[in-house]
Order: sequence, then C-alpha cells, then structure tokens
Amino acid sequence: MAIGFMTFLSVKLLAQQTGVSAALSPIPSAVQGSKKPAVSLNGEWRFSQTGKKGNIKVPGEWVMQGYTVNTGETATYSREFNLPDGWKGNRVKLRFDGVSSHAVVKVNGKKLAEHEGSFVPFEIDITDALKADDNILEVDVQANTISDILGCTSQYAVHTVGGILRNVTLFALPSINISDFTVITELDKSYRNATLNLKTLLKNEGEKVASGQLAYTLTAINGKVIASSKALFSKLQGSKTSLLETAIPVKNPAKWNTDKPYLYQLTTVLIVDGKATQTHTQKIGFRQVEVKGNQLLVNGMPIKLRGVNRHSVHPLTGRSISDDLELKDAELFKQGNCNYIRTSHYPPSQRFLEVADSIGLFVENESSLTWIQHGASPIWKLWNYKDEKFYPYMLAANIEKMQAGKNHPSVIIWSLGNESYWSPLWDKVYREAKKLDPTRPISFHDQCWGGFNNGGSKVEIANYHYPGMNGPQATDTMKRPTLFGEYAHLSTYNRRELLTDPGVRASYGSSLVKMYDSMYVHQGNLGGAIWSGIDDTFHLPDGNIVGYGPWGPIDAWRRLKPEYWGMKKAYAPVVVKNVNQPLVKNGKLLLEIENRHDFISLSDVEINCKIDGIALRLTSAIKPRNQGVLQIPVKAGTKEVYISFKDPSGNVVNEELIILKPSAQIKNESKVTLSVTENEMAYFVVQGEVSYTVNKITGVISGANKKNLKVLEQGPVFGVVPMNSEDGGKPNVAGETYQNNIHPIKNYPLYTIFANAIQVNKSTDSITFKIKATYTNGDGNLIYTFFANGDTKVDYEVKTSLEKPYQYGMIFQLARNFDELSWERKGEFSVYSADDIARDKGKAKLNAKWLPSVEEFGKPSAELWKDDANEMGSNDFRATKQHILQAKLGNGDDEIVIQSNGKQALRSWLQDGKVQLLVADYSNNGSEPFYGSPFTDGRINIKGKVLKGSVTFRLQ
Repeated sequence: MAIGFMTFLSVKLLAQQTGVSAALSPIPSAVQGSKKPAVSLNGEWRFSQTGKKGNIKVPGEWVMQGYTVNTGETATYSREFNLPDGWKGNRVKLRFDGVSSHAVVKVNGKKLAEHEGSFVPFEIDITDALKADDNILEVDVQANTISDILGCTSQYAVHTVGGILRNVTLFALPSINISDFTVITELDKSYRNATLNLKTLLKNEGEKVASGQLAYTLTAINGKVIASSKALFSKLQGSKTSLLETAIPVKNPAKWNTDKPYLYQLTTVLIVDGKATQTHTQKIGFRQVEVKGNQLLVNGMPIKLRGVNRHSVHPLTGRSISDDLELKDAELFKQGNCNYIRTSHYPPSQRFLEVADSIGLFVENESSLTWIQHGASPIWKLWNYKDEKFYPYMLAANIEKMQAGKNHPSVIIWSLGNESYWSPLWDKVYREAKKLDPTRPISFHDQCWGGFNNGGSKVEIANYHYPGMNGPQATDTMKRPTLFGEYAHLSTYNRRELLTDPGVRASYGSSLVKMYDSMYVHQGNLGGAIWSGIDDTFHLPDGNIVGYGPWGPIDAWRRLKPEYWGMKKAYAPVVVKNVNQPLVKNGKLLLEIENRHDFISLSDVEINCKIDGIALRLTSAIKPRNQGVLQIPVKAGTKEVYISFKDPSGNVVNEELIILKPSAQIKNESKVTLSVTENEMAYFVVQGEVSYTVNKITGVISGANKKNLKVLEQGPVFGVVPMNSEDGGKPNVAGETYQNNIHPIKNYPLYTIFANAIQVNKSTDSITFKIKATYTNGDGNLIYTFFANGDTKVDYEVKTSLEKPYQYGMIFQLARNFDELSWERKGEFSVYSADDIARDKGKAKLNAKWLPSVEEFGKPSAELWKDDANEMGSNDFRATKQHILQAKLGNGDDEIVIQSNGKQALRSWLQDGKVQLLVADYSNNGSEPFYGSPFTDGRINIKGKVLKGSVTFRLQ
C-alpha cells in the first residue's frame, strides 16, 4: 500500500486558497516546565451586539440563549485570560473546535486570524500578541455567511445557528514543537502483522537551530510496551519545518473493529538537546479499509453497515451539545445494535469520535455541504453551482474536517457532502481529498441510479437514498459498494396522524426487519443509515418550538421511541431464524442461528437460556457471517425457552422467547339470563346484569347499563379512519413544518341515517338482530348476537364511497372514566421492552393533557416517551395495538372486554369528553411519504368494495 497520506500539498493548497492553515497541532499531555499544558476557555463570556450586551455560555448557540443577531450583523465575544505558570518562553496556541459561521479573532486588540466554516476546528498562534497578564480575547462572529448557506446549516435547523458552538482550548507548545501528527496503520497481505506508519511534522518557531529526536512508545491496555522507535532530526533552523516519517513493525496486534474495538496508546516524546520538551498521547486502532469490487473490507473482512444519520442536537442548546451527550448518543446507538453513524450533515466533535473509537462505531464523516444544486436549497435558482468562487469553501469544508478526524480508527469513510449535484468543483475537491488520504474511501450522497440528483460522480462509495424493497437486489448490479445513505425514513411529515395515533411508530419495526434482511443478503449493498437518528427539535427561548421534527428512534431528550426497539431488532447481529417454527428432535430444541457479526464468532458472545425458568449457559462457535444450529435440551413437557445473546461489550443484542406449548385458551362458560323487550322507539336486551338499548330508527346500540349505571355510551358502530399526511402547512421548500402547532384528528363512526329493517330472533343460547343500515356515505348489513354466556358479537358487511383508509372497524364510545387499558397481543417479535408501546402485554392510563404548543415546552413531558400525552391521552393509551388477542378497557369497577384472534388492531382515545375504542379489522402503517415498500405494503382503496368484519366483547 502506498502511504502518501500527509504530503501536505492539499493543506498548502487550502492555505493558498483561503488564507487559513488546516494543520492542527496535537494538544500536548506534557510540556517542559508546565504543570498544565492546556486549559479550557469554556464557560461564561461577555457578549455584545448592536444595542445589547450581556453574558453568554461558551460553547453554545446565541439564539438558544436569547440573543438575536441578524444576517450581516456582528456579535462580539470577549473574555480575559492569564497564562498558567510555566508557559513563559513557549508558543501559545488557541484552538476553536467550531464557530458558526465566520470568525475574526483578536488578542489584546490585535487581529490574528479569520476563519469561515461552522463545524471544523481551527488553530491560531497568539504568542506575539500576548501580555504578561490580563489578556483580552475577542471573537467577532457573523452567522448566515457563505459556509452556512453552502451547508444549509441555519436552514436545516430552522433558526440561525450562530456562535461559538464547540470547545475553546488554550495550550502551550515549546518553540520547537509537533505541529502536525498523522497515524496510518497498514496490515500485511494476511491481515495479521502490521506496520505503524507515523508522520510527524516538526516546526521550529524559534531562532535557535536545534537537533534531537522523537521517541515513540506503543503500549497495550494493560500497560505492556508493544513496540518503540526513535526518529532523529538535526539542524532544524528557525521558521522551518521537518517531516519525520517512521515505520514501526508490530507483530500480530489486536485489530480494531466494531465488535472488539481494541485501542493501544501511542506516546510521542519530543527530545531536544537531551531534554523531553513535549509529550503527546494518542489512542491507536489497528485497522485497514479497502474497496474490493462492490464490497467494503475492514481488516480484510467484508462489512455490513447498520446505522443511522445523526444530528448534534438538544432542545435547549441546539447544535451545541455537551460532552456527556456525545457519549450518551454513541452508547444509545451502540445499544440499539448500530455499528455505523453517518454524521449528517456536518463533521462530528472530537469527543464523539473519541467515544466511537472506544466503544466501536464506524463513522462516515461528512462535510458541512448540503443541497448544492438541489431543490431543497432555493439559492441555486440564483447562484451557479459550477461557479469557481465556491471551490475554496468546498475544499476547506473537506480538508479541515479530514485534518481533524484523520487519526480516528472509527472514521472509515469521508463524505464530500449531502444530496448535491456532481460538478467539476466536486471533482476537484475529490481529487484533493484523495491526495490527502488515500487510505479511506470517499462517498458523495447523490443517486447512483435513476435520474434524481445524479450528476455521474465516480467516488469509491455509491449512494442511493430512500430505496424501496427492490433496492437491495439492484445493488448487486453495481460495480461499486452501494450505500443507502438515507433509508427507512421514520414517519414525521404525517404530523396530525402521528399526534392522533403514535401506534404508527410501533408499526415501523417489522417493515425495517424485512428491509434490512434483504440488505444483508445482497453483497453489493454496503448497508445503510436510517433517517434519522435523533429528533431534530429546538425549544427557542421565546417559546417557539422549531425544527424538521420528530424523525428519530431517539427523541431530542434522549428517550427511546417505538422505532428504537424495531431498529434494535432489525439490526440484531445474531438472528434466530425459526422462532415461529421451532424444531424439537431427540430431546433437543434445534434453533437455526445466523451470526451477522462482521468480525467475531459466537464463541465471543455470551448465550444465556432459560428453559421454563431454569437458567442454562450455552456456547457456539458459528463464525462471523455464517449460520449454524444451536441445540438446547428440552423435555416433553417443556413449555417455553428464552434465549439471549450478549456481545463482548455487555450489550444484549437479541433475545427470543420460543413457545413450545401454547397456553390453553380459557373458554367463557358462564351462563346468564337473556331477554328482549321493545317499545315504539327501541329494543331492550337484558344479558344478565347488563341491559342494552337498540335504537329502532338507526339500528345503533345507543347504550348499555350495568346495575342501572351507564357503562356503554354507544356502539359498536362501523367507522373508517382516513389516511392523513398533513404536515403542519408552513410554506417552505423542504418540510420544516414542526413549528406550527397542530392538533390530533377526531375520528367518528359512519353517521347512521336509518335502519331499513330489523329482524330479531331468539333462542335459548342467544338473541340475534339482523339490520340493514344506511349511512351518509354507504350502506351495510349488521348482525348483533347477544349470547347467554355474556358475550356479544357484532358482524358487519359495509360498502362505502370512502377511498383510502388508515383503519376501519367498529367504534365503541364509553364514559371518560374508562381510563385504563390493558391488553394481550401476538406481536411481530417474541420479546418486547417493558417501555415499548408495542409490548405484547401491558397496561396504560389515559392521563389526557391539553398542550398549548406542538409538544411540552422546555422539558420532557414524562420520564418515558410512552407516557407523554396530549388531549387524546398518553402515547401508550392512544396508540394502536396490532394483533390483539384480548383487551380490557375499564374504570376500576366496570370494564369492556374485547376477545380477538390476533388479526385485529385496537385503539382507544379521548374525544368530545368520551373515550372511544376502535376494534379494527384493517390497519396499515400510516401515510409517511418518504418510506416506501415494505412500509407502504398493505395500503388499499376501499371505494365500492364490501368490507367485512366482526367484534366480540363482554361488559363486566
């Protein structure tokens, strides 16, 4: 492999084009004579703008702290600082990890540097402007400048993203110092032994000619020295640099990968005139990335990316988030079985990359360049996307990002930008990026087939956004690895539908399983990133809530949503393929196991089993990306077997419950008295303690009493819930509608005009009503059967002029105090989290709450997402439960019991002061337009068709 990573040509070109050096000095862990070589300047700064002064927190957005700075205006940050003891005689550097979007830096009134670009670090030497004490640092900042527009930074956040967004660090370096440092790990042809290639740029910022050496020491986690080497330099003159290249052979190191992210520590000591003047430590992961045909290999192994697109966001701090949140995000995605993060649509912080290195996440590091020559960014109706004036900014966005992330083993792909049209400018940026780093492939998020946004890029990784179910198979025809850079878009634009029924979110998981199963088996499909990872919502200090909306499996407060559990299931790296068709042979339960890990066999996975509650530890040696059979001893009377798989990090990646002997259904064999009477307007059916009233005009059950107390207000009556894709209605070019306060949709049964005929038949076991009903938009036949065991069944055949339903079935209406729902269902998965609204068994309280805005302002409404509520009830209460076996809706004294066969869905909600209960014979996944098949499978048109169904219930 040619090692030409750090020729510095691209960095020099960038300096020529922009006047800014992209080189970053590694922040030292020790400097001669100084106890503390680096200090943070984070904290409270002064903030001033025209007509307004105050204090502001750094890092942070100014809008999120109550300041408004209009386009073209300048805000000034300032603070005092003094140099720590021992820094005298050293060079003093100032590092900004991200300023949005244009910064002018001054020290003691002297302008030292100017920088354009929001999410990339830059470094300034401030030594010559310093005083002995009481120094003043000022940063003049403008937002909405050219880099913001090219990155759609503020457009995407639906507010101005301005300010010092990331950490500020002051550090000292000796006059002869390490000014740049590059690590490349190269594996041999057998991917066993390695060469640690180090490129260290020394800079003499003094006047004295110096000689010395660099001493490198590589240590393992246990502190054992693995390798060491020295590199000599001599007669390095003032204002000159010297590039020292060192190759250190390392015999069979532990390889870094996402299953076992082993990190070594490399210590670099700069020795000048026999004295250690600077020390630097760096975590090292031995890994090598290659493209071979239409596959991407890491350490010689083909990989499959299971990931999400991730925004840096918090509702109260915006695009500036804490180091603790960087860690939490990475851990939550890792626990959700992700092995890959696309940093949409700007580079991540150093903290996030450090965490990704340590816990094992692949990172696609993306530049802050978005929608160049794309309809979502209307500026391109005015600007020419081929104009050379944009090239320096496009180049800077890529080169500075690469300089910041180049030494992280987690970064395996550089992304030039998002959803843009290829042009000669992109081609030039690509060529410079490859000169800077030939060791990693480069992606560009256009479309590798079809016409949309396809300008014919030839980067190493092809991209396609939002494929349907046929997409994975199509990737096998591609010559390059094809990444689904965005796919399986969570429901978000059907906003009113989601407010009405959060159960739409619960239906996401089973579709994702089908989609990812197909992605896994097609070699040309590199994998993909779900859109998106985290809800992109901002609670502005003025009380407005803005953003593109709740499109993440994790919400912006970091609570887990229903889609998270579906994602974890779809991305499980260990799959039991015959959960629903278990095979028992010769006293052994034979489970077909697929090990989807890229790097480890199941011998590295802890397999725990419970056989009717008795614990058993199992072992297996199924190799990565292979299948096999796991044998579990069972007895003739064994009822169920639980099994779980825990990866080396301690994360339970999958668990299943295999039912060998289903529990017997308990039949209702009670006996009650039955009678029917009538008058001119109604029939009265007495069923034990319950009496029903059937309206003779409409044929509707208009109520039911138990012991002379009202239990049922009305129904069941046939109803259709239409599809609804309302998004909030804000005029926009790209869907940023979340700031509009909208409310859930009321759903009513079909309005019954009259009953044409009612026939009543009575037997010893039942009373039956046959009714021909006419509705405002349809007609139908109904059969009410009141059984002597206390059950009631309603059958229907309805033809309607309505067209596209989300659900249809029978709707009951009960008093508001029927506020507790419990259910049992046969879910798509065998095990659910207790926090998931889709769990097989559960109880949920109504807990309805009126909100004045789109969501609770300034705080999460509840500890768990399932307990959030609006005027229709809690998420848990009002969410559709699919595949119902039994459900109960009660008030503590009385309840309605629904009996079903696992083919119906159920939903309850508060409306017009009454609790509605829908038992649906048809229910689909909702109206979200961006997630195609298989999510859209099952959508139907019912106009003119005869719809059939039934509901069986009991009042008790």
